[in-house]
Amino acid sequence: MYSLPFIAAPSRGRGAPFFVASVLLLSPACAFAQSPAATDLPDIVVSATGIPTPASQVASSVSVVTAEEIDRRQLRTVPQVLQALPGLNVVQTGGPGGQTSVFIRGTNSNHVKVLIDGIEAGNPSAPNGAFDFGQLLATDLARVEVLRGPQSGLYGSDAIGGVISITTKKGEGPPKFFAFAEGGALGTFNQAAAVSGSTDRLSYSFNLTHFSSTDIPVTPQSLVPPGYPTNPNAYDNWTYSTRLDLQVTDDLALNFVARYIDSQLSFTPDIYPPPLYAGVPAPERSTSFASMFFTKGEGVWTALDGALATTFGVSAMNTSNPTTGPNTSVNGTYEGDRQVYYLRSAYDFAPGQTLLAGVERRNEAMTSTTQYSSLEANTGDTGAYAEWQTKLGDRIFGAANIRYDSDDDFGDHTTYRIAPGFLIPETGTTLKGSYGTGFKAPTLYQLYAPLYGNADLQPEESTGYDIGFEQAAFGGKVTFGATYFHNDITNLISYDPVTYQNVNISSATTQGAETFLALQVTDRLKLRVDYTYTYVVGYMPPGTSFGAACAPLTPGTCAPLRRPNNKVGVTADWNPTDQLNLSATLIYASAWWDIVRLSSDYVDQPGYVVVNLAANYAWTPNATLFARIDNLFDQTYENPNGFLAPGFGAYGGIKFTY
Repeated sequence: MYSLPFIAAPSRGRGAPFFVASVLLLSPACAFAQSPAATDLPDIVVSATGIPTPASQVASSVSVVTAEEIDRRQLRTVPQVLQALPGLNVVQTGGPGGQTSVFIRGTNSNHVKVLIDGIEAGNPSAPNGAFDFGQLLATDLARVEVLRGPQSGLYGSDAIGGVISITTKKGEGPPKFFAFAEGGALGTFNQAAAVSGSTDRLSYSFNLTHFSSTDIPVTPQSLVPPGYPTNPNAYDNWTYSTRLDLQVTDDLALNFVARYIDSQLSFTPDIYPPPLYAGVPAPERSTSFASMFFTKGEGVWTALDGALATTFGVSAMNTSNPTTGPNTSVNGTYEGDRQVYYLRSAYDFAPGQTLLAGVERRNEAMTSTTQYSSLEANTGDTGAYAEWQTKLGDRIFGAANIRYDSDDDFGDHTTYRIAPGFLIPETGTTLKGSYGTGFKAPTLYQLYAPLYGNADLQPEESTGYDIGFEQAAFGGKVTFGATYFHNDITNLISYDPVTYQNVNISSATTQGAETFLALQVTDRLKLRVDYTYTYVVGYMPPGTSFGAACAPLTPGTCAPLRRPNNKVGVTADWNPTDQLNLSATLIYASAWWDIVRLSSDYVDQPGYVVVNLAANYAWTPNATLFARIDNLFDQTYENPNGFLAPGFGAYGGIKFTY
């Protein structure tokens, strides 16, 4: 599959810094009701503290996307779910199935901890360890939480930029059957089916989703010599998921989740044929396969009338990513696996006071085989953490945590985070802030790869803070807020062209602001606007090569790739009748530094504006007709350079629920 350069440090400023703000919670303003009679329930956030907590008592910067919003906007993949969120830049090589990276607050794409039902999803066999979001479908998701800022005090390695926590749906109530089918642009034909429900003791959910697009234009015509063939991508994904929750006794519950993804992408790689060895898109397609299995089994024991809850279990993931075809230079197989054994307890020792403590052991391994080299390696980590969560009266709330990790390769590491908040009920004002540290352990490839590996690498480290406010006005019909953030990252792993090894020599500073405005215009119309300003600069010793992931600015500074300085997201939701829901989304990203697909040249990549529309009509109590238009104005853009994003596309289908 396509390989993106991943930054060793961060972007050129474009426009004046705009103070402030992160969306402290997305769902109350964006997860609009399906009808005006629906009642908004208090939202719960889990990722910020590891404990289910009302959003109004969370001081960290969090966005939440609910199943209702995913369904209403007809978001079929997780990259689509994340695209409009503040502080994030989603980069996908072409359309569906293309390798997809997510950058949070200007940090690297592998600085994001990804959890699927609590299972670590980062790929141990990938050179930089990042998770490929392009393989993850959204049909069975209950919620997606995006937690911004350094979070290693609770989550350990990889959480320099933040955490993306994905939770699947739990069965509830009488047995239900769900199915949908849709077709449209890009040769798309998607189907899904699910059965869910619950009894007195058992809740269950079984899901099957098939996503298929057979005609995805990706390669810009400007890259293809005259008379040269151009092939579209073709993507096929089958995803199976199960969730079971059994209340064995009043004090003991057993939970099980499993997810299997089987996908393949036919794509056009780049080749460099003799005698000129100039880059050109291959005339024949290769095929990249992705097989991913995630599973977790755990028990939850409660005592002291529910004041003490202890969770124990094991999670595992396995991934296999072979690439085959006529272009032997990209062929190879990458396989990785991880197991995590964990024990944690949450104790409500006083009103509004909770202590969380836990230990975990992580083991992971990888193998890779290409025509150039092979590698087999493994590592592990033992971690212990503690957190205190507090709520004092109606005004003061917050959390503080600390974590100790003992890594099998680089030794000991301690991280922490504090996040206080203050509510002023008289004015509807909430003040929030956080300060914390993070780290990213070197990957197995970075440590042990033939020629490039360096067993003496130390973890990348960060220190960051944010401070902001949220203000409600006009009886809650208007909400706005802002957050300023700043992160300093050191020990970044960079390529040394003299020794051909990875070394800890670069650093970076990311800073900026996230702001939002949410309006309840009428009982049937809601609007929201998010604006993010991000400025990132990387530092290297003078005279050192910046590699292929950071555009030089001065002898000692560079601009990391794929970090637009300005991003705007606008969402609107309108229920003109009880049966009809209409939604619209606008996403704007300003220009960014990138690298030309077929060379090592840097380019000032133009930004883009994309408008998406969706409509849902409740035809009968059990059948809903839906239609959507993606990229309404057929904006032509490349993100990253050399890979066309999908143009205008119309889709439609029907959904049944019994």
